[in-house]
Formats: sequence, C-alpha cells, structure tokens
Amino acid sequence: MTEYRIDDLARAAGTTTRNVRGYQDRGLLQRPMKRGRIAIYTDAHLSRLKVINNLLKRGFTIRHISDFLLGMQRGDDLADVLGLNEVVTEPWSSSTSTTMSAADLKELLNTGNPAQMQRLVDFGLLDPIPNASPPAYRVNDADTIFAYSRLVKLGIALSGIIEVHGRVDAQMSDIAATLISSGRRAITDQYTDGWLPETESESQWATEILSELRQAGMVSSHNMLNRALDRDMARQLSQYLEASRNESATSD
Repeated sequence: MTEYRIDDLARAAGTTTRNVRGYQDRGLLQRPMKRGRIAIYTDAHLSRLKVINNLLKRGFTIRHISDFLLGMQRGDDLADVLGLNEVVTEPWSSSTSTTMSAADLKELLNTGNPAQMQRLVDFGLLDPIPNASPPAYRVNDADTIFAYSRLVKLGIALSGIIEVHGRVDAQMSDIAATLISSGRRAITDQYTDGWLPETESESQWATEILSELRQAGMVSSHNMLNRALDRDMARQLSQYLEASRNESATSD
C-alpha cells in the first residue's frame, strides 16, 4: 500500500493541500493516520480525491458531492439511487496506461527539455511518480505517447507535436462542452438545474441519459473527426499537387 504525505497526496490527485484539508473538514475525506506528528495518507484517500475531482469537473457542487459521499458512508445505497458511481465518475477515456523511467521516456521522445515534459504533464498525458528513484512517470495515454514517438523518429520535432496537441486539445474541450451541455439541457428541460433523482425510476432515467450521452458522444465525435480528416486530406493533397505542378512548370 502506497503511503503519502499531504503534499504528495495533493500532487498525485491533481489538487492542493488546502483542498485536501477542506475536504477533511467537510467530512468528504477520512482523516489520515498519524505517525508521530506526520499525517500519513493511503491509496484510499487518493481514490476518494479522484472521485471528488471527477465530480467537480462534471459540474457537481460540493454540496451534491457531500450528500452523495456521506449518504454512502451512512449505508443509504445512495450510489445506486443516484446512478452516479459508475456512470459519472468513470473516466470516458479508455487509454492504455503504463509506467516508464524518466530516462526511457526522454529517450523515446528524443527530448531533454524539462519544459516539454511539463507540457505533456499539463495535458494529462503523463504524471511524475512521487518519490520514485530513479525518477519515473506514469504514462496515462500510452497510445498517444507512442504515436508521438513514431512521429519524432520520422523527423517531426516534438515541440511542433506539442503545439498541435495543445490546439487540438482546446478544440476538443469546446466539443466536449457542447456535448455535455446538451445532455445537461435534456435534464434541466425535464426538471431543474441542480436536480438529483429521488426515486428508482428517476435514477434509471438519469443513468440511461448519461450512458447514452457517453456512447453517442464517443461514436459521433470519432466518426465526424474521421470524415473531417478525409475531407481535409483530399483538400490539402489537391493543393499540394497543384503547387508541385506549378513548380514543375516554372522549372521548365
């Protein structure tokens, strides 16, 4: 079982020590063990923090999260009633993850630039492993990292790849906001903003809405992106060949 001090726990969870203490004060997070004067946290605390973070990112308020988590602790089976535990907190991404030493990762990406590694961390592709010796990273999206490494081997600069990734990530955030907002409107049109299920039938309805939104969003976004890539590939290939013909004519 991994043990954390509060700074390491906050870093691993992507939050702040102030938030950790605040969640403890609200009863959302179990108090740590004490080893002398040192507070010791475990993977159970990290898992709870990740659930809280996921719910916050999905628009739930601290009050709603408190009702949800405290109800579970009381044995109310609130997770079943609300239909939130798996549907809302489970990440939509299904990327393959792995662990790599910092040296191997830098060799893979052909970089010794700390700023570039930090950008990959900021994008959520990597996470440094606290207190690892030698230094190591958790690769959260191995498929993307290895795809980028293949581009690097073909001579494309990692700096350019990171720039493009950032632009696409921002655009995808806008797309995600559009999709999730549409699902939220579907619920608020039926009830009110901030509504939570109170009956089993309401819970089943909310669960189905969230599940179908997940599926429809993934399928439609994937297919739309493929069609857009096909269209722009054809457009830019035509432009490229036209430039080639013009260059040949000029040379003649």
